[in-house]
Amino acid sequence: MADEVATAPVIRARGLSKQFATTLAVDELDLDIPTGRITGFLGPNGSGKSTTIRMLCGLLLPTSGDVEVLGYRVPVDAAAIKPMIGYMTQKFSLYTDLTVAENLQFVARVYALVRSRERIGAVMERYWLGDLANQRVGTLSGGQRQRVALAAAVIHEPRLLLLDEPTSAVDPSSRRDFWESLFDLAAAGTTILVSTHYMDEAERCHRLAILDRGRKVADGTPNALANDLPCQVVDVLADDPESTRARLAADNRVLSVTQLGQRLRVLVRDDVANAAAALQQFLSDTGATTASTRPSLEDVFVAATELREQLRTP
Repeated sequence: MADEVATAPVIRARGLSKQFATTLAVDELDLDIPTGRITGFLGPNGSGKSTTIRMLCGLLLPTSGDVEVLGYRVPVDAAAIKPMIGYMTQKFSLYTDLTVAENLQFVARVYALVRSRERIGAVMERYWLGDLANQRVGTLSGGQRQRVALAAAVIHEPRLLLLDEPTSAVDPSSRRDFWESLFDLAAAGTTILVSTHYMDEAERCHRLAILDRGRKVADGTPNALANDLPCQVVDVLADDPESTRARLAADNRVLSVTQLGQRLRVLVRDDVANAAAALQQFLSDTGATTASTRPSLEDVFVAATELREQLRTP
């Protein structure tokens, strides 16, 4: 019994759906989020990521489906799980006319922390906020605000951290530092669910769920998703990439062509024997060269979203 409890998912959802008037924002979503790992929600805008996170933390009532978070039913037991959850919204939600210290003091009072001064000092040190303690939050840069928001989200040491596109307004250096902080939290036992539309961030996650139009269209580790890609990937180096791209796009064996400078990344149907050789022969009069390559997470994303219907077609 103890082993079952230890390995039970932190979040378990079955048939989770949310309808807004005529819009089905989340459609029969099944989720199992493991303990102490970073799970990513990857999907285009409007895919249901934010709506799902809001339902998981009890801020939004599902239209249908069953959800358990940390062993509690949501939304029935939402009040019981709130002290165990940290939530960082997509839009900065702290008080911009208060200082960093005042914001953290306010959040500490909300959670009725017993050793609030100790916890405030700990998160200010961990997220490099000491020099900013008396600065109004409204005057901070995007990266600095992000650190304050994360400090506020974890000040009560939550078991589960829900992050809704937390790095959408910060520079690459701040994003990298932020993710290092997330790995430290996960290593200490915090379970993290983070939504993103950045491929490099998605690759950092231990596990991914790809959403499209409210449905989960792929789920697994980044490596497993790449290995299971239902098509072949070919790199094409061309002297005239624009005309070569147009020519490839007209071939019914080709599912997608993306230009990367002089190179073209081509997704080819899985039933084409030796796709790289087939395209080399097809482009023999152009001087282009082809080579098979390992799928990237972007290839996985394109196949799971944009090409989903095409890949179902024999």
